[in-house]
Amino acid sequence: MTYCTAIKTRAGLVFLSDSRTNAGLDQISTYRKMIVYEKAGDRFMVLLSAGNLSISQSVREMLQVEKLVENDHEEPLTIWNAKSMFDATRVLGSAIRRVHERDAEALRAGGVDFNVSMIFGGQIAGEGMRLFQVYSPGNFIEATDETPYFQIGESKYGKPVLDRVVTPDTPLDEAAKCALVSMDSTLKSNLSVGLPLDMVVYEADRLASDRVICIDENNPYFRMLRDSWGNKLRHMFDSIEDPMWHGGATDVPLMVHNQRSQPLKKITTPQEKLI
Repeated sequence: MTYCTAIKTRAGLVFLSDSRTNAGLDQISTYRKMIVYEKAGDRFMVLLSAGNLSISQSVREMLQVEKLVENDHEEPLTIWNAKSMFDATRVLGSAIRRVHERDAEALRAGGVDFNVSMIFGGQIAGEGMRLFQVYSPGNFIEATDETPYFQIGESKYGKPVLDRVVTPDTPLDEAAKCALVSMDSTLKSNLSVGLPLDMVVYEADRLASDRVICIDENNPYFRMLRDSWGNKLRHMFDSIEDPMWHGGATDVPLMVHNQRSQPLKKITTPQEKLI
């Protein structure tokens, strides 16, 4: 399993991925799920992948050489000459479909579904930053102000903090912190997601980044964040009043009358036979 997330704010982009692909009782495997495509001063793109590892690795290799031919009189489209992130993502979709054409039937014969999902984002000179989530058929959607982040893999544990914190106006360092808290929540609840982590923080319009890091169990900031988040969650939980069932001095009673009836309740009388 895996967990990857990417956040888009007006200040920049944050990409974060774990590296665990297997967490059996006697075998734990680690593979990187992030790759950076960079051409200094021209483009900076990051790809995150989840799903079947053999498929995602094939797609990554295919993407390096994939050419999308649309007009015999024009230069074939690649991720290196695309004029927009939209076109670069179309090339990625084409690479996924090419791998599907080559491998899907053999995988199906072996009882394996063609399962891959990807997050692809960055910036190409001449346009703003863009972020996409790409599905197994090669189709994709783009992040918006209403949905400024994407997740792939084991997403449910890390989603609540993203929903509560991330907006298009979130400062870049705060977005990076939120991504790490989201990852920590997933690490805490799911053994199939594990360290080390790969992280890229990209500042808008730079077309490069010096914030590329691998985070392991000895990273001092991540250790502090894990301890602080757990302790503050416990402190916040303890600071909330316990529910008051039968009166008491409280301004927030739990038992109040409303329009909905009570749950169904069956009371057994002595005259009834118990089955």
